Parts: sequence; C-alpha cells; structure tokens
Amino acid sequence: MKFSDLFTWEGTIERGPYAIAGIVGFGLKHNIDRFVASWFFKRRWGLFNYWFPVDRALHLTSLSHDDRVYLFTMLATSLPFIWIGVMLTIKRLRSINMPVWLTAFFFAPFVNLLFFLFLSIEPAESSEDPKWRPVARGNRPIRRFIPQNDWGSAAVAVAVTSVIGALGTLLSVHGLNVYGIGLFVALPFCLGLVSALIYGYHRPRTLAACLVVSCLSVVLLGLVLLAIAVEGVVCLLMAAPIGMVLAMMGGALGYILQRNHWDGVRTQSTFGALLLFLPLMMGTDALKPQDPPLLTVTTQIEIAAPPKIVWRYITSFPTLDPPTEWPFRIGIAYPIRSTLNGTGIGAQRTCQFSSGYFVEPIDVWQENQQLGFRISGEPLVMEEMSPYGHIHTKHIDGQYFQAQDALFVLTPLSNGDTLLTGTSRYRNRMWPVDYWRLWSDAIVHQIHLRVFHHIKQLAEAEALETAARPHAPHRVAP
Repeated sequence: MKFSDLFTWEGTIERGPYAIAGIVGFGLKHNIDRFVASWFFKRRWGLFNYWFPVDRALHLTSLSHDDRVYLFTMLATSLPFIWIGVMLTIKRLRSINMPVWLTAFFFAPFVNLLFFLFLSIEPAESSEDPKWRPVARGNRPIRRFIPQNDWGSAAVAVAVTSVIGALGTLLSVHGLNVYGIGLFVALPFCLGLVSALIYGYHRPRTLAACLVVSCLSVVLLGLVLLAIAVEGVVCLLMAAPIGMVLAMMGGALGYILQRNHWDGVRTQSTFGALLLFLPLMMGTDALKPQDPPLLTVTTQIEIAAPPKIVWRYITSFPTLDPPTEWPFRIGIAYPIRSTLNGTGIGAQRTCQFSSGYFVEPIDVWQENQQLGFRISGEPLVMEEMSPYGHIHTKHIDGQYFQAQDALFVLTPLSNGDTLLTGTSRYRNRMWPVDYWRLWSDAIVHQIHLRVFHHIKQLAEAEALETAARPHAPHRVAP
C-alpha cells in the first residue's frame, strides 16, 4: 500500500493493512492530541476524552470561550486522521462487498470500536462470488447446532444471546462493579446483532423477522436476570426502552450483514469481534474515572399562605399519608416525616424515608426566606420487586445514587401567597447519564411534589384557620 493510497477512496484494502493503519494512526493521533492539549492549553488528554472531551459541559452553548477554542483546535488536528479513516473504511467495505454507507458507523461513539474490530477480522470477498449463495459449510459444529427451520433458528438465536447477555451482565455488575456504557449500550446492541446473524445463518431473513428476534433476545435476557435474582422488575422495566432500541439497531445491522454473501468464516470472525468488544467496553467503563456530573432538579408550587406559615412546615413536617404516586407504589423510597434539632446554621434536620434516614445539616438559614442543607446517609433508594421477595441488587445502595444537597426558597407574592421553590442536587453513577437522568429526575421531582403538596395542605389549612379566628375587640378609652 502506497502512502498516497491513504487519501483516496479508490480500490480496496485487506484486513491486515487496514488494522495496522488503524492502530498506528490512532497511536500517532493520540500522541499529537496529548501534545497539543498539554503544550498549548495546559490540559490533560486521555483516552476517555475522545468520548467526553469536556466533562463539565453537556451542550455547546454552555461552553466557555476557552473551552470552545480548545475543542475546535482538537477538532482541527483530527481532520486529516478523520479523512484517512473514512477513506480506508470505504475501501475495506468495498473489499468485503458491504454497502459503503456503513461508513457512518465510523462516527458512532463506542459502536465504532466494534465496527473497527469487525473490519479488521472480516476476510475479503471473492470477486467471483455472487451476491448470496448458501455456502457449503461442511461439518462445522455451528452448522449442526443451528436448526435450518425458522422457529428453530430463532429459538437458538434467542437462547444463545440470553446466555451471552447474562454472562456479560454478571461481568459488569458483579465482576467490575459498574453500570456503564458497556452494559446498557454495547451489550443490547451486540445481542441484537448476534441474534440476527444466528437467525440468518442458513439463509437470509426479512428485516421484520430480524428485528423481532433481536427484541426477543433482550426480553429473554430480562427474564433470565429476574430468575437468577440479579435484577428486579423495576430496574429491568427502566432499562427496557434503551435496551430495545439498541437491540433493534444491532438487529438491523445483522439483517444487512446476513442478507449479503455470508459464509461460515464471516460468521466466526464476527462472533470473535463481538467476544472481544464486550469485555473491552466493560473494562473501559471500569477504568474510566467514575465522576458523574452534578444533576439538578427544581420544582415549584404556589401556596395560599404567607411565608412565615410555610416556613414552619419547611423546617419540619409531620407524618405524610401513605403514597399514591406510581413511583412509590412500585418500590421507590419516599419521604415520611422530618424533624429539626436546633435552629439556624449548624442545626440538623432529619428526614425519614421508607428505607431509612437522611441526616441533613443546615448550612443556609434565612428565616421565612431560604433553607438549605447538605444530605448524608445512605438508605436504599428503592425496594426491588422480585419473585423472591427482597433482593439486594447493586444499584439500589447509596454508592450509585448520591443525594448531595437541597435548597428551599420562599418567595412572597403580591396576593399574599407564597411561591415555594425546591432545588435538589444529586449524582447518578449509572451510564449513559442522559438516559438514566430521565428516570432519576422524574423520581426526585415526585419526591418534591409529595412533600410540597403536604406542606401546601397544612399551611393553607392554618392560614384559613388564622383568617377565620375572631379578632379581639378594641377597648374604647373612657
């Protein structure tokens, strides 16, 4: 391969030169990135910065000027390598007779690792072979293991992937002690891909059939995890949407692969890439610094009572009625009562939840205006639903969901009412954060509303009682 071949999409490339070019290119690029980041910007650049270049900002509009200059500089240094990678990927796809548009996976975070492994293992396509032919596979064990009829091949596909999924889950949760991208993104995608490839091993299947089989692989995995008491019903239902979507994405890719000229060598090379990819991704999650962002949830409610009445119930509130909200009825921990020991900064508020107690030292005290406190203590965040009764899964203890602090602000309104604003901050160590915060934000918001509605009821009742109380008559001087 000539050096000039790196910059053109014409021709093809074998898997060996492609793998070497990719590894050498990445090593060269990584060292250039480290030099630019440290020499010009005095920042550290590691492997995880390719996925999370600036951890403290989630949106481009929230970046500072220095961060924007930094990121655009890093992007500019990446452009030659991106061009070379795209050119080589197009050639590699052409050599294995796969659609060139699959180059889009080159830009997909995390999935591009699997894509690179696949292209580095996949043998080249013979120009004499037709688009599809059921290749004679001799007495390969995998051929005898997979039935040729539709229902039999689907059953084997779902069964095999459920075993792979259970082993992968045990590795990530109990072996590496992490709920990460490998578990919630890479694993369901690979299950969908593998199930479609097994299902279409003997003959090409329809897209709809591949998608159904890929979804069934995730469903059966959930039932297996429930049966062996690794997870409970609630967590599995929360993980189902992202798992189903990614499994169908994998199933769609599997459909594309199996409808093209697919033989036993290709099947084995793809399975080999997947077996390398899953532990790699889960190991990457374990090595990555576990520093989840600080998330904020704010809730407001208007109360028909003056701030001085609302204040008394903010500092401590009596026992609430049993919950009727859906999160708390399925096992999420909910507040019951709170007490206050002392007044002012340094006082201690204790909030009893259904699963234990939170100790809340006061660090903001502006009477009738603001109350702020830190949160310590690690009661369980939920009671998992399981056929075995109580089970203690990894994610329900305090090391994954960590409440940090809260601030209540009382704003007097012109009509004499009070606007109560509550803001809670927490960290969630389950990844991807943007997906799991959809659930955790909703739960924290429901906790706010449960307490706020209770305070509203008590404060408004007291305000009405005070307004109805007869005033003492004025004495007239003789």
